This record gives sequence, structure tokens and C-alpha cells, in this order.
Amino acid sequence: MNRSTWTVDAVRALGTTTDVVTAGAVLGIGRTTAYQLARTGEFPVPVTQVGRRFVVGVPHLLRAIGATENVG
Repeated sequence: MNRSTWTVDAVRALGTTTDVVTAGAVLGIGRTTAYQLARTGEFPVPVTQVGRRFVVGVPHLLRAIGATENVG
């Protein structure tokens, strides 16, 4: 998906979590920068590292884009 296609419904359709690259795309952050921010703890929403993967909770992502209604 490109940046213009990330609607609130599209973000909600990601499920409960997503990877840091997808979260970055939603926020307009490129792949390399998203990984760099996740590694340094500076990603704009909370990131959890699971093994070598970085995982972002979709509710945090929804809050970041201003979609606070019906967010758990």
C-alpha cells in the first residue's frame, strides 16, 4: 500500500499488531528509518521486539493517526 491508501479502516484491518515497516508506512516513515527509530527507541509509537522482529500494536497506531474512537 502506498501512503495515500492508508485509511483508518485499512489500518484497523491490519488486526491487533503489525510489523514496524507497515507501521512506518502508515506514519509516512520509510523502511530504513523505521528500523533505525525502532532500534533506538525513538519510533513514534510503542514498539515491542520479539526475537529479531519489531511489532507495533495497531491500537497505538490508530491513536497516532487520530482515530481514537473504538480503540482498545
